[in-house]
Amino acid sequence: MARYLGKETPRVDGIAKVTGQAKYAAEFQVPNVAYGFIVTSTIAKGRIAAVDTAEAERAAGVLRVFTHLNAGRLGKAGAGADGWAWPLQSDRVFFSGQPVALVVAESYEQARHAARLVRLRYREEPHQTDLEAVLSRARPDPESAKAKPRGDARAALQAAPVQVAAEYRIPIEHHNPMEPHAAIAFWEGDALTVFDKTQEVYGVREHLAEGLGVPVEKVRVVSPFVGGAFGSSLKPNYYPSLTAMAARALRRPVKVVYTRAQMFTGHGYRPATVQKVALGADRDGRLQAMVHEAFHNTSAFDDFSDATTRFTRQVYACPNLDAPLKVAATDLPTPTWMRAPGAVSGMFALESAMDELAYALGMDPLALRLANYAETDPDSGKPFSSKALRECYRIGAEKFGWARRSPQPRSMRDGRLLVGWGMASSVWGAMQMPASARVVYRRDGSARVASATSDIGPGTYTVMTMIAAEFLGTRLDQVQFELGDTRQPRAPAQGGSWTTSSVGSAVRGASLAIAGRLLALAQRDAASPLAGVRADAVEMLDGRLRLKADAARGVDIAALMQAAGLDEIAETHEAKPSAERANYASLAHGAQFVEVKVDPDLGTVKVTRVIEVSAVGRILNPLASHSQEIGGVVWGIGMALEEATEVDHRYGRMMNANLQHYHVPVNADIHAIETIFVEEDDTVVNPLGVKGMGELGMVGIPAAIANAVYHATGRRVRELPITPEKLL
Repeated sequence: MARYLGKETPRVDGIAKVTGQAKYAAEFQVPNVAYGFIVTSTIAKGRIAAVDTAEAERAAGVLRVFTHLNAGRLGKAGAGADGWAWPLQSDRVFFSGQPVALVVAESYEQARHAARLVRLRYREEPHQTDLEAVLSRARPDPESAKAKPRGDARAALQAAPVQVAAEYRIPIEHHNPMEPHAAIAFWEGDALTVFDKTQEVYGVREHLAEGLGVPVEKVRVVSPFVGGAFGSSLKPNYYPSLTAMAARALRRPVKVVYTRAQMFTGHGYRPATVQKVALGADRDGRLQAMVHEAFHNTSAFDDFSDATTRFTRQVYACPNLDAPLKVAATDLPTPTWMRAPGAVSGMFALESAMDELAYALGMDPLALRLANYAETDPDSGKPFSSKALRECYRIGAEKFGWARRSPQPRSMRDGRLLVGWGMASSVWGAMQMPASARVVYRRDGSARVASATSDIGPGTYTVMTMIAAEFLGTRLDQVQFELGDTRQPRAPAQGGSWTTSSVGSAVRGASLAIAGRLLALAQRDAASPLAGVRADAVEMLDGRLRLKADAARGVDIAALMQAAGLDEIAETHEAKPSAERANYASLAHGAQFVEVKVDPDLGTVKVTRVIEVSAVGRILNPLASHSQEIGGVVWGIGMALEEATEVDHRYGRMMNANLQHYHVPVNADIHAIETIFVEEDDTVVNPLGVKGMGELGMVGIPAAIANAVYHATGRRVRELPITPEKLL
């Protein structure tokens, strides 16, 4: 029986965070540090015609003003004439908010003041930042194009007795984590150390080595704590290379921190999306055809795709399906992955269309989904490694009281308020990536565990400590888990909801390898109570290595190590996905049931009740897992009702680059949320049996809210966010 796994466990890093001991990128104390402030472009496209830095350079405390005219070279051949890969490498401007200068001074205040004194003159060129205006120039996303259509969806659609077709739109949305992006860089000879806000220290290390022309082994990247990222730090952003370049030129440490406004053009965003969905069904609701065509923007200098329609292929049993994705270049910065990338956008359109189909059929929305339940993967025909979505539907509907729903729009009220009930399905991948971890087990029973993963907030420190303590048989306080340093064993980026499955499997494997080493020591003695037993038959517990089937048969670990002259034993293990996974489709699933109350006079919407039920394999830490799912619901509420980055296309400029005008949910917006897990016994996905859940929690929420708003008001809003003017 598990001692820790599956038990509610408070965060092991909680005290460090609330007392300020946890250090974020900009908080490291480095002697003699100088401060950089970024100057950004005010045009969307063109060239820098002239730069005047004289007044800025005369300002108090200023050390240097870097522009494309004097910045150190970055990248193998700089940015080139047609692209933007590295900052301050050419006179070309590709988007409003692009870095065009870096002022470095003795203090942050001096650098910021002098940044206002940098004068730039531009030669503007015509720009285009409106996705709608370039849809005709969109080109197929190469990765999505590899997935071929199923059957003949368009012919089947025409033949279907019941059809619905609609367009759905999602605006640009921005990550707004609490911690602004930042880096501190310093050189010791030809060796570089960078403290950075990142989700992958190894990725930043390779990026910096390439950009600065130094060997990879000469670069160290450190990122022990990340104050929220959720995709905004998956790719290396431009500021670490800018900071390192300045530090090398000035021969002293340099710190650069984004302002809140700079974060809107400094790390990507969820792209603007236009989706066209057409569904055809027989009169019993069985899908005959699904056509889901998506378009989203990328930048003029870099291709990006969030695979908007990928999961459409695996959700419902349907013989005929076409789900193409096209991307269109705009004169904006490159988008990036934002929590539940592609899935939440694609499922907003698909699950809204399913609700529209339910009304066209006169069928309950839940019954429609059950009628099209996929028992096997509709795309590959493979069995699912596990799938408890049917149970999620049952539990969610029962807890929510779905059977009491009056189907007619505007038929349910709470006094003068219109009440709406909506539901949706959610899906996310159950992925595992190659990952390594090192365990050093000491004779006193303590252990030091390390892997170069990240902790962007979900509780990585805690769950890895739990896994190590479980398989090493120690107390939680005897395990010290360390992450976020390129001196540690390689791990994948923290993204895709694969950290626990990947890094956790590596920690498990390294811990079991320690037990194997101890068993080998014990079996040197022919009279050992463990003589002749296999490694998988023993376990470590409370300082003893013992037989699982007979706890009395065991040896004292400290005595065993002392006899062998060992103070500690170290093992590094790399965990990889098993070959068996290829025989199955592995997904995480969920169902969301939402109640909204709408003021018919003001058009305001409150999400008053949410029941979310998720099937994500084994739950290792219910306390953290429920918090994760609640967070996903909150983010989904923001996406449905509040979040939108406004672009003034006349200037190609993001206009609400602040938290005053870019609205995110606050406590007053959040009411009753209940999260429930249906645990699955999945021995295929990974040795721990866990599936990704961080992203799954928000995938169906925007669609469920939109469906509930229609039920409440009779008005179908197909463009997010659902704001009062769209309901009046």
